[in-house]
Amino acid sequence: MPPGINFGGVMVTAAPLPETGTNRIPDEFHSYWQTLEKPGVRRARAACLVLFGFDPVPTPEQVLHFAHGHYDTDPVAEAFVAEVYDALGTAEGRRMLDSALNDGLDAVADPPPSLVALMAELTAEPDWLDWELLERGAKVLRGFGPAVASSAGSGTLLAYTESSIAKPLSLTGAYAGDSALRRFMETQRHTFDISEPGGMRPGGPGWMSSARVRVMHVFLRRRIAGHPEWDADAWGEPINQSDAEMTLLSGSVVMALSMCAIGHPVTRRDTEALMHLWRYVGHVMGVHPRWYPQTVGEAVQLTMVYFLKRAHSAAGDGTELIESYLRAFRPESGTGWRRRIRDEANYRAQIGYARYWLPGSFYRSYDMPFAWPWALHPLLQAPGNLALGLARKSSRRLDAAGDRLARRRREAWFAREMGKQESRFAAREKFRR
Repeated sequence: MPPGINFGGVMVTAAPLPETGTNRIPDEFHSYWQTLEKPGVRRARAACLVLFGFDPVPTPEQVLHFAHGHYDTDPVAEAFVAEVYDALGTAEGRRMLDSALNDGLDAVADPPPSLVALMAELTAEPDWLDWELLERGAKVLRGFGPAVASSAGSGTLLAYTESSIAKPLSLTGAYAGDSALRRFMETQRHTFDISEPGGMRPGGPGWMSSARVRVMHVFLRRRIAGHPEWDADAWGEPINQSDAEMTLLSGSVVMALSMCAIGHPVTRRDTEALMHLWRYVGHVMGVHPRWYPQTVGEAVQLTMVYFLKRAHSAAGDGTELIESYLRAFRPESGTGWRRRIRDEANYRAQIGYARYWLPGSFYRSYDMPFAWPWALHPLLQAPGNLALGLARKSSRRLDAAGDRLARRRREAWFAREMGKQESRFAAREKFRR
């Protein structure tokens, strides 16, 4: 749908053009406008307006911002990767980045201009940043314990139907086969780090891992963009701003909704705090979209755009990723009986979470484990989650104790799954095809 077209009587022009961006629209995004005109969607939209006074889709201008963002990337970090990683090698690039993150620019002898610019952006605090609100969001997120990992993992399976998401992961092979569990756990390490108290302060664990993930994404983007299997006309740039923006909303608004579904009493203010946390995480990771939702309602609208524009084109790439997820949790043979019992219980818990949160038609469309009675597990824990959540909101002392318990639970879960392996947030330098 080109800029300057009439949407329901409103003439929409192109979104403002960033210096490094383009106002192109990926071919697959056109399915959004086609789906929007389907009778069922039109009826649902009209019903929302009548019953709630709320249009479940954003303005045409905001939709175009999101569409154009599929060609926006991260020029500041890309300049650093080009100047250092490409010229001096990945080992030297990693060493230089680690030195700057750990000890500041003074620790790097004669730092290149691109590193100076990158560190300036990493340490700058945007005008909209509210540390008190961010820390509230971090506390809310860690209060969910290890369930956030299961929610994130299950929700991501829905995104694997899209080529722009599935193709990069398929090419690296990181989320398929034997390496799927390790890469998934590294993703959860990042989520745990950003929600630690003070985790997003410069030098904090979340800030550090966000910076490393940012450079990792650039490293991958540059290589994927030149791969013969990448179709920029259809999908935009690899790991683009709009796809990254949806990751931020998945960790905040979608996470809040999924936690409510298992009993956690998440308020609107809690959800806004989660959005603020993830917005700043995105800022550090180089995610600066043309339009970022300011309210829960706007976040829901943008999420609706994402679901309406889905093209379901990932085919075999997506199928492999989807079916690899739960298999990654299957217990290994040859372990001791205590470890075996624990791993069997965790495997079935993950099956239960996936079936509970995923649409039944989606789950049945793939070769997934039989889910019953494990799918009842999330529902059965809802009363306990609700009671604990309400108790925490009524007492500072109970709130502090609940916070400590949630942090211990998620760290224990991570240690069991990851063992002695460390999270490196390093990109694969070779693709599997």
